Amino acid sequence: MTEVEIVRLAQTGDAAAFEHLYRIHSRRVFALCLRMTGNFSLAEDLAQEAFLQVFRKIQSFRGQSAFSTWLYRVSVNVILMKQRIKRFSETPLEGTYQTEGDDARVREFGKSDQRVSGVPDRMILTGALMQLPRGYRQVVLLHDVLGYEHHEIAEVLGCHIGTSKSQLHKARISLRKVLQKRQLNTSSIG
Repeated sequence: MTEVEIVRLAQTGDAAAFEHLYRIHSRRVFALCLRMTGNFSLAEDLAQEAFLQVFRKIQSFRGQSAFSTWLYRVSVNVILMKQRIKRFSETPLEGTYQTEGDDARVREFGKSDQRVSGVPDRMILTGALMQLPRGYRQVVLLHDVLGYEHHEIAEVLGCHIGTSKSQLHKARISLRKVLQKRQLNTSSIG
């Protein structure tokens, strides 16, 4: 079955069809929530809330755009509403990784650990992204991280395609400045 047919079944109340849509899209919705909030547990909650909203409002999907575009617009609205209601609290990285128990692995010194390879770069980039204004950050995440096209971003954020392109350009310039400033600060310390 095509996604259009699955959506139509979900609109009639077919739980299996809705579950199929959830399985297809849940990881991207969670990734969107995580990128926009920077908080793992909050992203989980928001992803669940987004799918609850989709479940409640699936009847309003008219098929004028791709289902995924509509779904991400609903998700972005859930995130933005949460941001209006409450400021996000940051979760420290210490203590968030389990190091004991059955899943503990023996650390071999001198070998690179593939689980953490690239983590410092991702942390630096994430920190730089969090310094950008919210609108810039949203466009960068949607375009550069999640791979949306400008027409999809415009639809999700409720703006014009030109605004999406302009915001992305300005965001990249700002991101470059933040990263360069950070690099200058760390090189003068070391």
